[in-house]
Amino acid sequence: MLQGLHRQGLERVVLCPGSRSGPLALAAGGLVRAGLLKLTTALDERSAAFLAVGSATASGRATAVITTSGTAVANLLPAAVEADRSSQPLLLLTADRPIRLKHCGANQTVNQEQFLQPVCRWCASGPDVGLDAASPPQLLQLAKQAWHQAHHWPGPVHLNLPFEEPLHPSAEQQAAFWSDWSPVQESIDCLESPPAGSASMAVASLPVPLAPELELDPDRPGVVVAGPWRGLADQRPAFEAALHRWQQRSGWPVLVDPLAAVPATLAGQVRSWDLLLPDQLPLPAGVAVNELQLLRLGPMPASRRLEAWLQRCTGPHLLITEGEERSLDPLQCACQWSGGLARWPQIQLKANEACLPFPPVEPEPEADNAWSALWQQRDRRIAAWLEQRLPVRGGISEPALMFALSRLLPPGLPLMLAASSPVRDWQAFAVADRDLRPCFSFRGASGIDGTLSLGLGLAAVLGRSLLITGDLALLHDSNGWLQAGQASGSGPLLILLIDNAGGGIFQQLPVPAAPAEAFEQLFAMPQQTDPLALAAAHGIATRQIACLDDLASALEWGLSQSGPALLRVCTDRQGDAALRTELRREVLEITMAPALESS
Repeated sequence: MLQGLHRQGLERVVLCPGSRSGPLALAAGGLVRAGLLKLTTALDERSAAFLAVGSATASGRATAVITTSGTAVANLLPAAVEADRSSQPLLLLTADRPIRLKHCGANQTVNQEQFLQPVCRWCASGPDVGLDAASPPQLLQLAKQAWHQAHHWPGPVHLNLPFEEPLHPSAEQQAAFWSDWSPVQESIDCLESPPAGSASMAVASLPVPLAPELELDPDRPGVVVAGPWRGLADQRPAFEAALHRWQQRSGWPVLVDPLAAVPATLAGQVRSWDLLLPDQLPLPAGVAVNELQLLRLGPMPASRRLEAWLQRCTGPHLLITEGEERSLDPLQCACQWSGGLARWPQIQLKANEACLPFPPVEPEPEADNAWSALWQQRDRRIAAWLEQRLPVRGGISEPALMFALSRLLPPGLPLMLAASSPVRDWQAFAVADRDLRPCFSFRGASGIDGTLSLGLGLAAVLGRSLLITGDLALLHDSNGWLQAGQASGSGPLLILLIDNAGGGIFQQLPVPAAPAEAFEQLFAMPQQTDPLALAAAHGIATRQIACLDDLASALEWGLSQSGPALLRVCTDRQGDAALRTELRREVLEITMAPALESS
């Protein structure tokens, strides 16, 4: 069965310890020695599953997680929820007892086949008497269908596999088996399936939905809101080419979420929109709020200001998703179409154009883009102002840290942002990062669960990467350090810890507490654990940063490490909450003032 999954495109397996899963472990080990699979071992199933989601997101194809029976399966649920909501392929292979041991009080036997059903694209089981009862063609078909279901509409798939005893052949039996085994077998070769590495074959064959009921007029004013990318990695080139085509044709400004799939060369980008909305991006002259057209791409960015602005704009509103048929419109004001931007009938991107960096489409000469130019001018003015307002020196505030990082990080370095304050602050203040690096944040379920493990999974595929996280998010996934500390399966991830002694995001929300001191106990929840000592106990290199003047050298040190490393900065969450409010209040004055000189 594992060979059948490899034939479909499986490259990576995360293996958790267990006895009932012993046959799967032995099979995976043999395929690893044959060079067919890459193996990571993980003690904690919850961390293992998040690591698999991270690597699947980076590669665009499912990673398989192998676990034993019992509560091990329950620990897969948080990552399965994230894979479901963020539409990332994931294979969960769980060993189970045969039917004769079910529902009779046998040890470590639970109804695990039902644990993951609410969030999985597909759930299936091997023969209830044991997987050995299945014929090779049946196993290959099971593998083929599981892979298809994980990528057809990307998400988690659960295969619950009963195993009958004996589970563990002797060393002599294993040696004899592997000496006679060959990775090329007739039963595999005759299986009709895409070649290894073509994980997106099922996606490419999806039928195009009927055209959306709503059409947009590129000759009239409109705005593109490019939300977080929610598709497979190999779908991005066609998406980017289609977006380029539409922007050239319409001249519309593009409000860019840092998690969006937007080429750096795209014209019309506005990066500071979170600071400028809702009042500092004026509508075109003579255009009412019920006339402005909106093209939303993917999920809603993490911005209440954007949501408020969109609710005010009651004109034609089209939301295009990359195959996601569930509603992504919390405002309930858009016409949603799931066919994907590259197949939108108003673009009609040809197959060969997905490979072109600049689709040959010129904007209409009569299009009036003066208002779009005004938006971009204000965007540049905000960037110049922030460079003066948040210099890369002195004490560390979270807004200043984000602006500094956007200037100092090497071009192209993949970045993961924890799904709390970091992703919001990067959107608002990292406006100097015009390179539009690969940027990730797992906001399918918008939790801090699995933050470190997700980052390690990304780095295992992408290579050297940076994770920006808060102290509670990092501590919540402290078992991820077990992965970071081992030689195999952990990429060279640099973790930048923003330690503000608790949940900084709650400091920015209207969360009153009476008495006032109860806020710390009930919401902020500061912890006493020393994060540097905890990381060092797992063999991780660490360094404390005292001021912004030391940031550049600390980044250089961290990115030069051969394995994971931790940088820690300490900030004042109360002071930073006040600073964010002050900066937003100053934006009005800046946008109305004469143009600033570049610093």
